[in-house]
Amino acid sequence: MKLDGRRESTNVEDRRGMSGKAKAGVGGIGGIIIILLMTFLSGGDLGDALQQVGSMTTEQQATGNEEEHEFTPEEQELAKFSRQILAGTEDVWKKIFEEQGLGEYENPKMVLYTNSTSTACGQGQAQMGPFYCSGDQTLYIDLSFFRDMRKQLGADGDFAYAYVIAHEVGHHVEYLLGSLNKAHSQMAQMNKADGNKVSVRLELLADFYAGVWAHHDNKLFGSLEDGDLEEAIQCAQVIGDDYLQKKAQGYDIPESFTHGTSKQRMKWLKLGLETGDVSKGTTFQQSDATL
Repeated sequence: MKLDGRRESTNVEDRRGMSGKAKAGVGGIGGIIIILLMTFLSGGDLGDALQQVGSMTTEQQATGNEEEHEFTPEEQELAKFSRQILAGTEDVWKKIFEEQGLGEYENPKMVLYTNSTSTACGQGQAQMGPFYCSGDQTLYIDLSFFRDMRKQLGADGDFAYAYVIAHEVGHHVEYLLGSLNKAHSQMAQMNKADGNKVSVRLELLADFYAGVWAHHDNKLFGSLEDGDLEEAIQCAQVIGDDYLQKKAQGYDIPESFTHGTSKQRMKWLKLGLETGDVSKGTTFQQSDATL
């Protein structure tokens, strides 16, 4: 991506180096990585995933704000990158909301943290992967996730990382438009299998919104370069529920899918990228067969 000279968002709180140092317990780091894979790009419904991580994280040493941490150049570059991408989503979604008559776009906040941090949705942990909490309208990201994403999934590249952030912002757009709370209310009244189906539609819509952002960001700033689209599509492929479950256990269980298959995630991301048309985000109107 071409980001030279792009502004950085001021809606970012940097808590890196201030949070506790979690140590892996039962299951070890390999098991935690699987939980990370299975809960990647969570839409703010943290209960089940926090419970899973909690059973595997047994020791945590609190540290205060006085802790000193020297960040590597790579860490600092990722922090700057994240602030620039968030700024891009602010510019794009503000413009889209104004043009579409969707009301005022309220910028979300982003928190950069290390290992664990408190949120309005409970205790967030790095093992969760990036997530959005509607309780405080905030994205939470431990930047080490991008390293794990590269090593564990083979998903690399700046546009792949931007897709991660834009997906979480997509959940914020869902929150502002009412679809996030509506879906969560429906899920609370359903059995697990039916609730998972609603979750899939919610996640695919966030994928679509990530694509919409990329489409308009490129129109505004000429940000996309050769190979960027392939990076995002590759990332969408390797975070499909079917791919992750097969990677973790050798087979998949469709009724347990919460984020969508690789094919579905690639489809909706690509549709947003190609059209940039918010009205085509119809994941809640599609039949299961066409989703």
